[in-house]
This record gives sequence, structure tokens and C-alpha cells, in this order.
Amino acid sequence: MPSSTEINQQRMDRIKALLDAALSPQELFIQDDSHLHAGHAGSQSGLGHFSVIIKSEKFNGLLPLKRHQLVYQALGDMMKTDIHALAIKASI
Repeated sequence: MPSSTEINQQRMDRIKALLDAALSPQELFIQDDSHLHAGHAGSQSGLGHFSVIIKSEKFNGLLPLKRHQLVYQALGDMMKTDIHALAIKASI
């Protein structure tokens, strides 16, 4: 059975693929913050905590809320099945 580190690496790979496909970012950094939330409800259920820094031309002219919505939209069901918390820094 894969370790939580391996599972979260697979999740980060999937996050990257989904964000690349939907937003064509010029920069993308994804970090697994799950270890910082040991004992937290999301950790107990096996879901991950991640941070994303993303720069995309698709954010041009959009307010921060709309940028975040585009990220959530790109990740789709992952927000229900794999991700408990997602910190986002989205810019042009």
C-alpha cells in the first residue's frame, strides 16, 4: 500500500496536469502541506492540504476571487475526493 507521501505526490502530479491543461500557466509551484496538519479533520479522512502558486495569462483582468474559482474549476472533483485545503496565490 502506498504511503501518504506517495499518495500526495500522485495528487500533486494530477493537480499539475489539470492546471497545466486548463490554465497554461507560465509559472506553477505546488507544495504538499499535509504534514503541517497532522491530526486535523481533513488529515484523518486521508485528504491532502496543498499550496499552489500560479501565474497565468488567463487571469488577466480577473479579480482574485474569480482567479481562485478558475483554479477550483480546473481541479474539479479533486476538491471533493483528494483535497481538504488549498491555499492559492494566483497572479498574471
